Amino acid sequence: MGKQKKFVEEITAMDEDFAKWYTDIVKKAELVDYSCVKGCMIIRPYGYAIWENAQKYLDGKFKEMGHENVYMPMFIPESLLQKEKDHVEGFAPEVAWVTYGGGQELTERLCVRPTSETLFCDHYAKIIHSYNDLPKKYNQWCSVVRWEKTTRPFLRTTEFLWQEGHTAHATAEESEKETIDMLNVYADFFENILAIPVIKGQKTEKEKFAGAAATYTIESLMHDGKALQSGTSHNFGDNFSKAFNIQYTDKNGKLQYVYQTSWGMTTRIIGAIIMVHGDDSGLKLPPKIAPTQVMIVPIAQHKEGVIEKAQELKERISKVARVGIDVSDKMPGWKFNEYEMKGIPIRVEVGPKDIEKNQAVLVRRDTREKIFVSFDEIEAKITELLDDIQNSMYEKAKQHRDKNTYSAVTLDEFKKIAETKPGFIKAMWCGDKACEDKLKEVAGVTSRCIPFEQEKLSDKCVCCGKEAKHMVYWGKAY
Repeated sequence: MGKQKKFVEEITAMDEDFAKWYTDIVKKAELVDYSCVKGCMIIRPYGYAIWENAQKYLDGKFKEMGHENVYMPMFIPESLLQKEKDHVEGFAPEVAWVTYGGGQELTERLCVRPTSETLFCDHYAKIIHSYNDLPKKYNQWCSVVRWEKTTRPFLRTTEFLWQEGHTAHATAEESEKETIDMLNVYADFFENILAIPVIKGQKTEKEKFAGAAATYTIESLMHDGKALQSGTSHNFGDNFSKAFNIQYTDKNGKLQYVYQTSWGMTTRIIGAIIMVHGDDSGLKLPPKIAPTQVMIVPIAQHKEGVIEKAQELKERISKVARVGIDVSDKMPGWKFNEYEMKGIPIRVEVGPKDIEKNQAVLVRRDTREKIFVSFDEIEAKITELLDDIQNSMYEKAKQHRDKNTYSAVTLDEFKKIAETKPGFIKAMWCGDKACEDKLKEVAGVTSRCIPFEQEKLSDKCVCCGKEAKHMVYWGKAY
């Protein structure tokens, strides 16, 4: 028991030190390890399996919508990066440069890609000639490098994995539709697969992607009341096509510039899963994203027939769920702690007494409820439970977000909420960057998004008192 107790004690309580709790979980649940390269993480098999499930789901959606996967180079010549002024200024502080290759100084510096807009634009300029070449709907799965000052596994690392979609269209309307469609894919993925509710909206001019005409975002709320930008979709308009001269001949024989989009989601989603659903015992994985949905733990497995029965159950359950079995010689209590730490949605216990009664014990990770189920009904019960756990986890996260979302109509009220209550603050805004900057200065918050679903909390800007244009979600963020 001493060892088992110590296993859980090694996690810092989330209410005591949330940042330490988070780090403890990513290490103890064997999601990542720190590497010898500062700011870079080793994604371990369990962490990578979660990413693979996300990748499989999103890749399927992208292909359903007509996107094709491609791969662009890791290096970008400096002259190419310089072509779109706002874009290069936005990324300059985070860029890593290669100046030597093969023992010789390069004639032109190469940037290690922080994102691939310029590479896609350079390629599109070569392959798009006619309206028959449009739309071009490409996506790539890769890693990118951004030289971060402060890093934390999954949330902000020097190198991270992501997908980046890049599309080119004949009209502004098609480009806008694509941008919104992809944002909806991300929102659906977060809510229905990760069980995390999101706010959909548009970024302010200050917060939008460098070089974009408009940036749309999904914002989620973590357990500690901080926001997380969870996926973005950018409408570039013709900003990049003019800089890179991406033109096509329309049906009337006239040259036109294409309209482009870009959209991405990263391994940051794993950080979101941890911080929205986790507890003091470790991870809680929504069933739809969990690499293992059911773990069978034989009890008194040295006794005759126990392992055989567990193997038989595994074979049956494998037809309805991703299932594992642990027949190692660790104590059952240790195994329980380990699989709670790893967030496996359902644990199945089966021992000699259960076999006598023709039943198994199912234990839910989310509520720890124990359910006794006849062997005859185990597949149906597990299917039902997995659905219920998925829905319950979403509802719990939604209740937490709603409970920690506040409204403010005066600056004093706004500041008081920001000081005393972690979470989202809804407030009216005049649209002036000066007010956005002031709210950051006096309350330590940033604009998270201008939600598509607008509410009129008052007629006046919470900061300056002038006529308000939008209701905005504000908050402290990762």
